[in-house]
Amino acid sequence: MAQGKKIADLLALMSSLRDPDTGCPWDKAQTFETIVPHTIEEAYEVADAIESGSVEDIRDELGDLLFQVVFYAQIAQEKSLFDFDDVVAGITDKMTRRHPHVFAQTKIDNVDEQSRLWNEIKAEEKQHKANGDESKLDGIVTGLPATVRAKKLQGRAARSGFDWPDSKGVFEKLDEELNELNEAITQGNQSEIENEMGDVLFVCINLCRHLKVDPDTAIRSTSRKFEQRFRLMEKLAMQTSERLEELSLDEQEGLWQDAKQKLAQK
Repeated sequence: MAQGKKIADLLALMSSLRDPDTGCPWDKAQTFETIVPHTIEEAYEVADAIESGSVEDIRDELGDLLFQVVFYAQIAQEKSLFDFDDVVAGITDKMTRRHPHVFAQTKIDNVDEQSRLWNEIKAEEKQHKANGDESKLDGIVTGLPATVRAKKLQGRAARSGFDWPDSKGVFEKLDEELNELNEAITQGNQSEIENEMGDVLFVCINLCRHLKVDPDTAIRSTSRKFEQRFRLMEKLAMQTSERLEELSLDEQEGLWQDAKQKLAQK
């Protein structure tokens, strides 16, 4: 474990980068709004590092993500809004409040009960901020990745009982939406095709939720598997001195099956 560096060192570094006279021109020019894309990118890079399994990459990417938090806190401090200590105090108080089974006398028996308690406490917190026009869907950020936001919207609606009792109803809905998509394709209405395709994807995400599968994790896994197989297809084609794009679809399918079998044996 590394020794010597503490959070105070990072805060001091950030302050130096934002110094009006001697700081870095790029860092001084940033605002809350301009560094948001960088924060989102860093969060995804943490996910990529975890998927890769590299401990060093995970450590480094977590550092990059932490730097984003420090950056926001420094900008806020300059505006006399809040500072890094306020951020730490806020999240510490919140996590203490939302874990009464750890820090109070509340007893829970399983993960499902803990999730229910967590959501109840969150709902109570939101009631204190309500302005009379509250909804169960309040607080779901519009800037979330589409699959994440869809899953959250569905989960919130389900807490009000607006949900299928099991996955059977979701499969039936998926068949219905696929038929409507096919009809839109037959009509050639691009706007309707987009709408119906959205409905199909929304139901697929709902199916993931019912099957307790994270859609982002599932699609990342499938994309990674596709990439591995396709790259191997290219190598197999090169071994025959042919380019993949010059092969017929049947020949490409044969390479796909070969690649699939070879990777399965690893």
